[in-house]
Formats: sequence, C-alpha cells, structure tokens
Amino acid sequence: MGMWKPTILSSPHLFLGEGQGVRAVNDQLDRKAVFNGVIASLLLTAAIYFGSGKLKHFDPALIAYTSASIFAVFGIVYRYSIWLQRPPTKLYWRRGWQLFLRPARLPANALQLIKLIWQSFVLQTFISKRSHVRWAAHFLISWGCIVACMVTFPLAFGWVHFDAIPGDASSYTAFLFGVSAGTFNAASPIGWMTFHILDFCAVAVIFGMAFAMKRRMRNSGALSVQQFSHDFLPLIMLFSICITGLMLTASAIWMHGHSYSFIAILHAFSVILTLLYLPFGKFFHIFQRPANLGVQFYKREGSETDQAFCKRCGEEYASMMHVKDLKQVLGELGIDQNLQDGAHYQDICPPCRRKLLAFNQMEAIGGQGFI
Repeated sequence: MGMWKPTILSSPHLFLGEGQGVRAVNDQLDRKAVFNGVIASLLLTAAIYFGSGKLKHFDPALIAYTSASIFAVFGIVYRYSIWLQRPPTKLYWRRGWQLFLRPARLPANALQLIKLIWQSFVLQTFISKRSHVRWAAHFLISWGCIVACMVTFPLAFGWVHFDAIPGDASSYTAFLFGVSAGTFNAASPIGWMTFHILDFCAVAVIFGMAFAMKRRMRNSGALSVQQFSHDFLPLIMLFSICITGLMLTASAIWMHGHSYSFIAILHAFSVILTLLYLPFGKFFHIFQRPANLGVQFYKREGSETDQAFCKRCGEEYASMMHVKDLKQVLGELGIDQNLQDGAHYQDICPPCRRKLLAFNQMEAIGGQGFI
C-alpha cells in the first residue's frame, strides 16, 4: 500500500484551537460563563435569604463562610461553563444527553443511570480496580467531605437550625427551612450523633489522607509524577480543616473552652481558604466527574452500532460514531488531518498510525524500509 502523509497545519491554530466553541487564549473573561456564574451566585443568595426565613435564622458570625461559598459557586459555574465550551467536552455532553433522553431507551437508560451512580459515586468501584489502598483513601475522603458539606452548608446558610424546647433545656427541635423536622434529647444517642457528626467526618477524612499519603510516599509510579500544588496542597487544606475542627470539640469538652476562640479563627481561615481554592485546583474534578456518566452511554451506543475498519489493515478499531465525531472536533479545532487518496488520519487504527509515523520519519531522513 502506498504511503500516507498527514497534512498538519504548521500554525498557532494547531495548538490554540480555532472554530466554533473555542475562545482565544487572550480573552480575559468569557461573558457567557460570567453570566452563568452571576446567575448561580444570585440564586444561592436568594436561597440563603428565603431559606433562612429572610435571614431570621442566619448567624451574622458566619458571613465570611457564606461569602466564600458564594464566590466558590461563581468560580465553579464559571469554570464549568468554560469547560463545556471545549469542542470535545461539548460534543460528549450533547451526545450523552441525546442518547440518554431517547424515548425508546429512556426507561432502560434510567435504570442504567441508577446503576452507574451506585457503582461510580456511592461505592466508587472504578477506583478499586486500580488499588484497594487508593480506593480506601478516596472513599473515606470523599464521603467524609460529602457528609460534612451536607451538614455544614445548611447550618451556615440558616436552612437548618435548632431551638431549645421551653422547660427542657436538654431537648431541641430541629427545623429545616422553617419546618419542624422532629425533636431529640441532646444526651440521647441521636442527639450525640447529631452534634458530633462532623467529628466523625473529620476522622474519616484523616484516615483517608493517611492511606493517600502512604501511597504517595511508597508507590514509585505516584512518586514520579506527583506535584505539590496538585497532590499535596489539597490534602494539607483538608487536614487543616479536620484537625482544627477536632480541636474545637476537644477544647469544648476537655479543655473547658481554653483557646476556643483562637482555634475557631484557625478553623474559619482553613475552611474559607479551601472554599476560595475550590474552583481552581484539584477539587474541581468533583464537579467534572458526574459528566463521565454521559460518556458511559456514548460508549454503550458505540458498541451497539456500526464499527469503523482501518483503511490500511482492515481491522476493526472503533465505532463509526466515535470516528465521525472525532473528525468534527478536529475540524472545529482547526487541525487538518487529511491524508493522500482522500482518506483521513482517523480512518486508520492506532497501531497503523504509529507505523505510519515511523515510516514517514524514516523517509524524511532518507532511510528505506517496509511497514
């Protein structure tokens, strides 16, 4: 077979991207993303105002936490909006919803979605396939943080509050959005768990971080690629939140409130700093990960439809849908991968692409050979 040579643009557009849905690198702010972020922030502000009974149950001492949370929401939505505008992400996002919402497959897709949520988010089995230690670390950290957020944010926003029952100082009524959610005694097991659930979350996260640090200190693969800002800084932030939170409990129970105010300031600083960091660092993958569910429907559809065969060796290598979508994305990015004889670089399988690259390099240096 004759030699194919990919024609690749030798211009900055190859790297910067050009086409629909791509923003120039010198744009400081994306207006659509800013708009989405502002709307999300305003919605959260309105939810705090009305959910706390028009601030009746909102504690002014928590204004710093609330402000950091609103900023975090803006940053998360802004970055997520930018992320969804990238041609590959946009295509997967659109295709995922198209495949999921098809009327003929919607009941089966709904069941499949429940299964995926259970496996990927509740049990997180996709991590256990890599390493049991890695799974334990991720499971403890993630669920410790999730439960802590489910408790902390409603309390900080005034959505949940507790009122002492008149005549019984040890009993409380819990209110959710101003509606009574039941009463309990502070000395009962339920009351004790309610007031110490964040301590359990902190312990779970600390154990998870211990597993993570063990892997990062001993695994040669992790040691070779880890970076302080990406791998250690998030753990340091979580550890500071957990340890200062536990110190607050220790001060209140065993130290008669000694240094409580100082520890509270350290804890607040740790939490606020982490909230401000949330949209910009590794923690952003928490919000990206759910989009992976759409990719699972995409892969299933690809396995059940027509397959693409390599135009060089004739072997099956991908779904036809995936190849067509990849060509579309490359076109939007301004990357020309047309070959001789009217073929496209994506029309050949990965092994043949590697052989083709080696063959062209050999010809460029004046060598001879056969693939």
